[in-house]
Amino acid sequence: MNTKDFYYELPKELIAQTPIEPRDSSKLLVLGKESGKIEHKHFYDIIEYLNEGDCLVLNDSRVIPARIFGTKKETGAKVEFLLLKEICGNRWETLCKPGKKAKEGAQFIFGGGLMTGKITEVKNDGNRIIDFDCDENFFATLDKIGQMPLPPYITEKLENKERYQTVYSNELGSAAAPTAGLHFTEELLEKIKNKGVNIAYVTLHVGLGTFRPVKVDDVTKHKMHSEHYEIPEKTAKLINETKKNGKRVIAVGTTSCRTLESVATQFNEIKACDGWTDIFIYPGYEFKALDGLITNFHLPESTLIMLVSAFAGFDNIMNAYKTAIDNSYRFFSFGDAMAIL
Repeated sequence: MNTKDFYYELPKELIAQTPIEPRDSSKLLVLGKESGKIEHKHFYDIIEYLNEGDCLVLNDSRVIPARIFGTKKETGAKVEFLLLKEICGNRWETLCKPGKKAKEGAQFIFGGGLMTGKITEVKNDGNRIIDFDCDENFFATLDKIGQMPLPPYITEKLENKERYQTVYSNELGSAAAPTAGLHFTEELLEKIKNKGVNIAYVTLHVGLGTFRPVKVDDVTKHKMHSEHYEIPEKTAKLINETKKNGKRVIAVGTTSCRTLESVATQFNEIKACDGWTDIFIYPGYEFKALDGLITNFHLPESTLIMLVSAFAGFDNIMNAYKTAIDNSYRFFSFGDAMAIL
């Protein structure tokens, strides 16, 4: 299967630049996983498609304001850093530009002196390892000096940082939002619970590899980035009980999907654990945990459109995307949603 098979033409005006208010008023395309049947709804209608005893799995990772601007101690040169992955303590792997000003040993000042950093390693791929130092908690400092790392296709300023967080975000660590969850409001989640639907949480810290394009022609040759996940005991128990009772496990977002499928592939069951996953799901993959998926509309030729094509069938997905474009759905992170059930 070739990467170009997953290409589609998207009018620029359909790339959502700002989040819609209220969150659950976005459009919802409901796609029959087997039939390919399409229905047009709003996200608050999702409750109609959830049944008592089903289990909705949410990723509770919280985005950190991972874009920070440093001044080089020796020269005063300005460099932009993007925090990618916490290694240990206050040591982080970062992207930076311009890279030529960030050589090994270079020291930087952030936020007028609230934090300092020293580059300890330049990796082969150009990423930098930086040791940060600050007087108070690292994440508290980051909250003061950092900016939300919005995807490159969003060019408008985000007025409210919380709109790039889910209402249930809790565990700090993502460099990008698990955007399928942005549509939920606290009120909608309460209604879903009152219907007898179980809510379970996993954590997968989303890396910026999410936005990296697939650069190989042969899909199977693509190497996925690695992301850290955790499944609590309570979640594993809920999912296993749901399966035992013949009810559905529905993942909210490709991150929740990848977490569950990684663990099911490794252990042949869902169990409480944590680790790193680089699972790459594309057509031909046999799903082991999922019965349904709530997701957004993804970039052409991305690993995410490949994942949903594996779940719902290539022809069904490409037809759904064409239908969404014809009906002026909003695409990508701040865009509309799709439920595959």
